[in-house]
Order: sequence, then C-alpha cells, then structure tokens
Amino acid sequence: VQLQASGGGLVKPGGSLRLSCVTSGSNLERSTIGWFRQAPGKDREAVSCIIHKDGTTYYEDAVKGRFTISKDNAKNTMYLQMDNLKPEDTAVYYCATAAPLTVVCVDAFFPNWGQGTQVTVSS
Repeated sequence: VQLQASGGGLVKPGGSLRLSCVTSGSNLERSTIGWFRQAPGKDREAVSCIIHKDGTTYYEDAVKGRFTISKDNAKNTMYLQMDNLKPEDTAVYYCATAAPLTVVCVDAFFPNWGQGTQVTVSS
C-alpha cells in the first residue's frame, strides 16, 4: 500500500489549502481513512477521519467548521479541504488508511501512511 500526499504550502492566516492523497495497492472505498498532523515539538494528532463501518466523520475540535475530509473512490484519492487557516494549524500533515473495521481515529490503528506534506500558516 502506498500513499502520496500533496498540496501543502505557505498560506496567510484566513487562507485555504486542499491536501490530496493518492493511494495505490488498497481499496479506498473499503478503508477507514484519516488525516493527522504533527507540529514541531508536539505529538502527532488526529485531524479528521472517515470511519468506513458506519460512514461517520470525525473532526478534532480545533478544526471543526473549517476543515472538510472527503474521498473519491474512483480516483483512489482522499482530500482535506482546509479553510480559514490559523497559525496554529502549522504542521506536517499525513494521510493514512486502515482496515474497514477500524472505528477509531487514532494513529496507532492506521498501518498505512503517506510521507507528509508541510503546511505553514504565517503572515
């Protein structure tokens, strides 16, 4: 399973970015998917997930209402639309996939990871 993340960059506060993650070697339609991030000096944290079992989505409180997770099964691609970005969103963002019975948005349960893409929010 391979995941390739892209779309990061430098953006001013209030700006937007869309992260993409192309997957290969797995069926995205039958996977629990997630985006995670790690800021300098901090532990990796979950940002958002789509739980395959029941289709629910999870968002970390700090990004609710600003970020949107989605996927295109036909393209084997997952996305994270990030709007109204804040300096505290600065981090390396990782996409990840897990088995369809994975029902928690916790990095330890995701075996497949992309390489990370840097998002920097600064004026």
